[in-house]
Amino acid sequence: MVSPMIDFCEQANPDVLRQMSKIKPFKNASRFQESFLAAAEKRALIWMAERTPAWINADHLTILGFGAQIMAGVSYALSRWNQYWLLAVIAFLALNWLGDSLDGTLARVRDQQRARYGFYVDHMVDSFGALALMAGLAFSGYMHLYIAAGLLAGFLLLSIQSYLATYTLGEFRLSFWSFGPTELRILLAGGNLALLRWPTVLPEHYKLFDVGGVLGLVGMAAMLVFFTARNTIRLYREERIA
Repeated sequence: MVSPMIDFCEQANPDVLRQMSKIKPFKNASRFQESFLAAAEKRALIWMAERTPAWINADHLTILGFGAQIMAGVSYALSRWNQYWLLAVIAFLALNWLGDSLDGTLARVRDQQRARYGFYVDHMVDSFGALALMAGLAFSGYMHLYIAAGLLAGFLLLSIQSYLATYTLGEFRLSFWSFGPTELRILLAGGNLALLRWPTVLPEHYKLFDVGGVLGLVGMAAMLVFFTARNTIRLYREERIA
């Protein structure tokens, strides 16, 4: 059985310490952002990062993005009683985009990257934020509970797939089929505006967000199957047993 690291430390063996010092530093995975708006968004984010006041750092922006996503979920819940809270959701989605997208760009522009910390914190924040957003949608009455739960499960499964690919392939994919978080926010904002005018679609008993949610589930399931199969085949070929 392998001894725990603390046992090695207690032995104070110089050879062990030398071996530990040779451990390779953390290596960033290659980032793939191939969404429709990626190029324009990157230019805009770099422009903003270069003009961000020095007293604002990446952590401040992460907190802004997380708080905005929580408030988007709260606003969805409040729209159960007043539909104009849907407009507040759009405002909070915009703030979420600013914080969530600009924090990493700011760190890169200032050469203040913390690869492991940033990766871990950003994606845990995204997971909790998605939970808040889907919970708010489910409570709003504009989307069925089971559909909201399915979308949350789909998001988490795609996230797991992405994180495993990052570890095993060294490739971190921020978008799937030219569709990324920014496009999702725009689609959701457009849906909110449509919801103010058309809460249901023909036939009348189908809610607009239920129909959109089912379409989203189908798309997420297709992405999950495709990328899981592709990465499995690639890993099998790269580690083929002779």
